[in-house]
Amino acid sequence: MLKQLEELKLKALQELTDINHIKQLEPWRIQYMGKKSTLTTMLRRLASLPLEERKTAGARANQVKADLEDSRRQKEQALRKAQLASHAKEEIIDITLPGWPVPTGRLHPITQTFNEICDIFADMGFQIVEGPDVEWDYYNFEALNIPEEHPARDTMSTCWVETNRGEKPRLLRTHTTSVSARTIERIAPPIRVMAPGKVYRYEASDATHIPMFHQIDGQVVDKGITMADLKGTLYEFARRFFGEERRVRFRCDYFPFVEPGVEMAIGCLVCNGQGCRLCGHSGWIEILGAGMTHPRVFQLGGIDPEVYSGFAFGIGIERLPMLRYGIDDIRLFYGNDLRFLRQF
Repeated sequence: MLKQLEELKLKALQELTDINHIKQLEPWRIQYMGKKSTLTTMLRRLASLPLEERKTAGARANQVKADLEDSRRQKEQALRKAQLASHAKEEIIDITLPGWPVPTGRLHPITQTFNEICDIFADMGFQIVEGPDVEWDYYNFEALNIPEEHPARDTMSTCWVETNRGEKPRLLRTHTTSVSARTIERIAPPIRVMAPGKVYRYEASDATHIPMFHQIDGQVVDKGITMADLKGTLYEFARRFFGEERRVRFRCDYFPFVEPGVEMAIGCLVCNGQGCRLCGHSGWIEILGAGMTHPRVFQLGGIDPEVYSGFAFGIGIERLPMLRYGIDDIRLFYGNDLRFLRQF
C-alpha cells in the first residue's frame, strides 16, 4: 500500500503541474481526494491490514492527502495571480477619465421659486406665516370684505367641504389671503408677513388653469404706511427676481379687500416690450394684484383703521417661472416628466 500511495502522489502532482486554468482544479480534487477517489478507497482498506502496517500506512495516507491539498492550494494561488496579471495587460484603465455621473435629486421648480421669493421678502424684513388649507368661510370671504351676497364670490370657483347641519361652512381656500385675515386678527401691529401655500379652485385644467396651484400673499400693517411703500416693495421684488433692467407698471384694479387696488405688470421677457403673442401684443404681462388694505378688513380684524394703515399683495407662483423660462403650459409642472424637471 505504501508503494501505491507514492505512485498515486507522483501521478497526482504530475497532473497538477500540467493544469493551466483555475477551472481544472476542482475536477482534479474530486479525482484524487473526493469521496470516490483512489485515495479514499485506500483509506477505507486500512481496517483490513495488520495493526502495525495499518498505523504506518494510515499515517502515510494522511500525509499524502495533506501534501496534495497543500499543492492544490499553492497551484490555485499561482493561477489566480497569473490570471490577474493577464487581465491587467489586456484591460488598460485610464484613471484620468471622468466617472459615470450619479443622478442627484433636486427641488421642484415650484419649490425653488417659493424659496427664492421667500428669501427676497425675508431680506426686506418679512416673516413667513402659514394657515390651514381647509378654511372657514369667514376667513376666506367675510373677513376680507366679501360678504355672502358679494359678486366676487362668483369669480372664485369654490370647492366647498361637506359639513353637518348647523356647522359653519368650510371650503378649500381659494387664496392665501385668508391667512392674512387670520394674521391681523391675532398679531398686533406692526405686521410684516408672507403667507405661502396651496390654493384651490373648482375649474377645469388647461394650459393656464389647474384646480390646485400656489400663491404667496404679503401683508404690511403699521402707522403711516402709504401707496409709495407698496410700490417700492414690489418694485424691489421685481428687480431682484426678474433682473435690474426689468420695467414695472402699476395700473388700477379692483379687489374687495383693498382700496385702492392695483395690478402690477412687468415688461414682457420674450419681446422686451415690443409686443408678441405671449403678452397680447401689449408689451406687458401682469404678475400680481395688490392695494392698500380696506379699512373694513382692519375693523373685522380688531385693528383701528384711523391709527394704522397697510398694504397687501398676492402673487401666483406658477406664473413667475412660466414667464422667466418661457413655459407655455402650467400642467408641465405637475406631469412628473423628468425630461422637463431636469432642466431646473
